[in-house]
Amino acid sequence: MTATETPTPFTPAPLQWSDALSLDMPLMDATHQEFVALLAEVVQAPDALLLPRWVTLIAHTQDHFDREDQWMRDTGFATDNCHTTQHKVVLQVMREGEARGHTGDLDVVRQMARELGAWFPQHAQSMDASLALHLRSAGYDLTKGAICA
Repeated sequence: MTATETPTPFTPAPLQWSDALSLDMPLMDATHQEFVALLAEVVQAPDALLLPRWVTLIAHTQDHFDREDQWMRDTGFATDNCHTTQHKVVLQVMREGEARGHTGDLDVVRQMARELGAWFPQHAQSMDASLALHLRSAGYDLTKGAICA
């Protein structure tokens, strides 16, 4: 770098979709792939686009979690389980980040995006994998929203 160049802030590599995240449930996997893609857009967003992309990610995540929570209710998965609780907490934190971002604190949104990138693989490979196994064993059809055993 020359003396006239301005250093660019470090932008971590965003989470990438991989086979390790696949649960072999096409609808669930497609939703997870979209989450990963939207999260990558947030991580790489310039300041001017950060909040709009974060808001889009929140809306997607709300729909994503609502759908999984409905599947759990439909199949009798523990009624007040830690999976649903984790969904509520993550969404609450994301919304708090949005509020902080609107006050100009974009660094907190960027930190949350990095934390989501670290959190999501573990969530998908443990809680969502367990849910996928439960849905299969219950004979639940994700596209029909019903048990079709």
